[in-house]
Amino acid sequence: MSEKYFNENIIKAKMRRASEKRGILSGGKLADGDIQGTGKPNRHGMPTLPPGQRQVPNWPVLDLGVVPKISLDQWTLTVKGEVNNPFVMNWKEFQALPQVKDVSDFHCVTGWSRMDNHWEGVRFSTIVEKAKLKAAAKFVLMTGYDEYFTNLRLEEAMDDDVLLVHKWEGLPLPTEHGGPLRMITPRKYAWKGSKWIKDIIFLPQDQRGFWELRGYSNSAEPWDDDRYAQPDF
Repeated sequence: MSEKYFNENIIKAKMRRASEKRGILSGGKLADGDIQGTGKPNRHGMPTLPPGQRQVPNWPVLDLGVVPKISLDQWTLTVKGEVNNPFVMNWKEFQALPQVKDVSDFHCVTGWSRMDNHWEGVRFSTIVEKAKLKAAAKFVLMTGYDEYFTNLRLEEAMDDDVLLVHKWEGLPLPTEHGGPLRMITPRKYAWKGSKWIKDIIFLPQDQRGFWELRGYSNSAEPWDDDRYAQPDF
């Protein structure tokens, strides 16, 4: 399978998933009765606040009880798995990648949402482009310096607002929130984005993450109130 054909298939799958999920007809109306929430449609056509969420002005801190402190001269990001160009990147090399600014919301499964966060970082799709994925790559596993790990389908990770961020509200990302670098997944509950990100691994099959193995939903769709599933133990 050619790289061009493979990339076109990713884009088509992403668009198909978005259309099915949001139920947007040619007239621009929502047709999916399962979509829940309150407020005006956001930039993705979803209600601003997902069901069961409350808006907060602050950014609460949640972690596994481990807050690693990684100096920039020791930090690395490893990209591997089903890729033609595996690489290990230092901080200077990461900063040399195309940088973007974006504004998005942050939804925690514990019931709070912080709206209109100003981020700076690198789109996940930029990492994909550099890694030159093999056709077998269908899923992504992210690990953190705190030994946390979480998973996404590749087409979900390719959403244009999925970023590796190093700035929040114009300042370096605070250590307690995953600095120097974390992943954000605005259209998923926030546990799908690893803090203190260390590894990005492209896989041919799904490998569920830390919370997914402990009873959290594997799909984590905020507008479906899709929080929990049956645990594996």
